[in-house]
Amino acid sequence: MILRKPAETSEPVHELIRERWSPRAFLDRPVPQELLTSVFEAARWAPSCNNSQPWRYIVATSDDREAFETAQSCVNERNQRWTRLAPVISFVCAYQYLADGRASPSHMYDTGMASAQLILQATAHGLVVHQLAGILRDKIRETYEVPDDTDIICGLALGYQGDASLLPAELPEREVQPRKRRALADFVFTGKFGEPYLSVTGPSASEEES
Repeated sequence: MILRKPAETSEPVHELIRERWSPRAFLDRPVPQELLTSVFEAARWAPSCNNSQPWRYIVATSDDREAFETAQSCVNERNQRWTRLAPVISFVCAYQYLADGRASPSHMYDTGMASAQLILQATAHGLVVHQLAGILRDKIRETYEVPDDTDIICGLALGYQGDASLLPAELPEREVQPRKRRALADFVFTGKFGEPYLSVTGPSASEEES
């Protein structure tokens, strides 16, 4: 049974945002090339500083076993327990400079926006994405010859959602845990840092969890 975990939002948001979450269980089902191309096309059209488009993605799919195993070897052992279920592994990188050679003040931010668009497009196609920080960055740099002017940010596991029972050890229990977020008043400020914007005042995250 596929687990749905729609966000319980305090205000209305788009259905794609409500439905998006980060499962670790994936079906043994390849992602059609046209859908995979579509999610990267969504990333392509993200905004960026001076249209610098700093995002770079390294991709491996399970239909090319050698490339897939190479990508898996660049994920830490703890995450490999579940990333091996995903038919697509990608590593997210960000070029550090603008076109005129100046250091970009926002290359990481811009790349995050591209990945957010990628994830929402994947959600629209019925796919799920789990991002992971537990990757071997030095090994990725060496294996894929990533230049020093490009930061290696995180990994993405992408595919069709599977049942939590596919997961090992404690992971099925983690899969079904409720989703939580800070209250708007905890991060939307006015006047000075930490002073909640009046339109979003309400219980703090600590009060909501008590």
